[in-house]
Formats: sequence, structure tokens, C-alpha cells
Amino acid sequence: MLIDRSDMRPWDAQIAFHLIYPLRNTFITPNYLTTMRLIFGLLAGFFFSIGEYKYSNIGAYCFIFSNLLDHADGELARLKNQITTKGHVYDLISDALVNISLFVGIGIGLMHSSLGFYSLLMGIIAGCSIAAIFYMRNIIEKKIGKDNARQPNKSGFEAEDSLYILPVITYFKLDFYFINAAAIGAPLFCIYVIKKYLELKE
Repeated sequence: MLIDRSDMRPWDAQIAFHLIYPLRNTFITPNYLTTMRLIFGLLAGFFFSIGEYKYSNIGAYCFIFSNLLDHADGELARLKNQITTKGHVYDLISDALVNISLFVGIGIGLMHSSLGFYSLLMGIIAGCSIAAIFYMRNIIEKKIGKDNARQPNKSGFEAEDSLYILPVITYFKLDFYFINAAAIGAPLFCIYVIKKYLELKE
């Protein structure tokens, strides 16, 4: 499986395309993949909420799989020419639920740490900020154009791709530092997206 450097899509979207290409003539629809994305994303949040090392690692891999499926449903929709407004809305709702679930789950799992109740609050702040980012990007796409809604992209990597290191974070027990960074970084990036929208709107 080769990544085409001339392809403007992020590398994970290109990988997702290669993985789902054999499904183009099957009964599987984009919404099936979106549902699978939602299930594995919610499972990730659940496993993190247990607050045990083994389950946090399982949760991390569930989230990675969910993230790949997030790209796969869109790629399959284009391959099958099944792009619909309802499917897009379902995808957006799934994105919001998965990200909120992930960070709230991490926050719950860390309540036994020195952060106490604050870890849950930090998880809510991070999750809701990321959900707001997806929402704002959708608003930008609808009102100003899809190109303006794209995330900052460097060599096929986007800002959200930082979440692919989640298994490394859980393996080395860095969840504590991750939730702190997310609680600060996610709201700041959300403010950046809102600022960009206001600038483009003028």
C-alpha cells in the first residue's frame, strides 16, 4: 500500500481509501462504517473510564480504529457515490460523541489521581472544545467553502493526527499529562478556528 505524495488528502485518509476499496461493490454502506466508528469510539471512552492500565491501552487502540473508520466512511461514500446530507450530519454527530466520550472517559479514569474531580472537568473541557472545532469547521465549509475548512496540513499530517499517539501515551502511562495538555490546547485551537471563521467571514 503506497501513499501518493501528490494526493492532497491526509495520509490516514489515503490509508482508509486503500483499506475500504474492496468494499466498493458490496452491501456495506458508508453509514455502516460510521456506526462502527461510533461504537468503537464509545468503547474507547468506556475502557478509559475504568482507570486501569490494561483497559486504557485497549481504549487507545479502539480509538485509533475508530479514527480510521471516520475517514473510511467518507471515502466509501465517494466511491459509491452515496454522499448525502443525512450521512454527513450523522458523521458530524458521531465525531462529537466520540471525542467527548474519549476525553470524558480519560477524565473519569484519572479521578483517582491527584487531579481528583478536576480531571473530569478537564476531560469535559477538552472533549467539548474538540466537538466545537468539528462544528465550526462544518460551518466554515457550508458558508465559506470546503477549502477554507481544511485543517492545517503539513506533509499529509493534520492537527488531529496527534491523537494517533494515544497508544504510546497509554503504554508509558502519560494519561495525566495528556489530559492536562488537551484541556489547555483544545480550547486554544477552538479559539483559533473561531478567529479564522470571523476573518474569512469579513
